[in-house]
Amino acid sequence: MAWRGHLSRNLKELRILFCQSSLASATTREFVQRNYKDLKTLNPKFPILIRECSGVQPQLWVRFDNGVERGFHLEGLSETQIVKALEDLVKVGAALKA
Repeated sequence: MAWRGHLSRNLKELRILFCQSSLASATTREFVQRNYKDLKTLNPKFPILIRECSGVQPQLWVRFDNGVERGFHLEGLSETQIVKALEDLVKVGAALKA
């Protein structure tokens, strides 16, 4: 999981959006609770923005260089699938820098 330490190298910003109470956002809430501390420890100055809003569908957004953004809808995904989606986005960021 070395990619976790490369967030700040390959991305400019990470945003996670979810509802505080909906079942659709339950897995995303668990992902944040289990992974935020580790991600922030490995990338202390990297902006990880957690946005809770009633009724919003769970989403993961990243911003790359030059303002390019990509997002994933997280509804129905397991925590493992969310981790994989974030890992894939970090790899995209690395490829864009090459």
